[in-house]
Amino acid sequence: MDDIDKVAAQWNKEKPQLETLPMEIFGRMMRLQKYLEAEIAACHKQYGLTLGEFDVLATLRRSGEPFNLTPSALLSSMMLTSGAMTNRLDRLQAKGLIERVHSTEDRRSVSVGLTDKGFAIIDEAIEEHVRVQHKLVEGLSDTDKPELSGLLKIWLSSFEASA
Repeated sequence: MDDIDKVAAQWNKEKPQLETLPMEIFGRMMRLQKYLEAEIAACHKQYGLTLGEFDVLATLRRSGEPFNLTPSALLSSMMLTSGAMTNRLDRLQAKGLIERVHSTEDRRSVSVGLTDKGFAIIDEAIEEHVRVQHKLVEGLSDTDKPELSGLLKIWLSSFEASA
């Protein structure tokens, strides 16, 4: 019995008509999120990055050659406001990890690309990031992992299909 089971048992005693299974799911997810976030943040901190900065660099890196995207393409892949994206890009540019390049055809058009330093950092950081993720799911069996991923995908699609 974990703490969430105890909470559900207390509600069952006080208000037996309540169906607390969703409460149990959310409670466990929120607690898990705290642990997962702390481990991932510690991983990124080793590279001098925040989660958001890591996300920008990873998005650029996985986009493939030439490792640059327009700010609007970055925005759509990361679901941020334009102000939040501008702040992230400013911080990453100040660290020398990205550069903004104006198009030679249309000076109003800008793309964001990885610098050599940014490429080197994200290439190393993504390896550690994935190692940490593997560590975080090692409590699940090889059968549990794809099953959980599939269930979460179904649940998530019920929200994103209507968005």
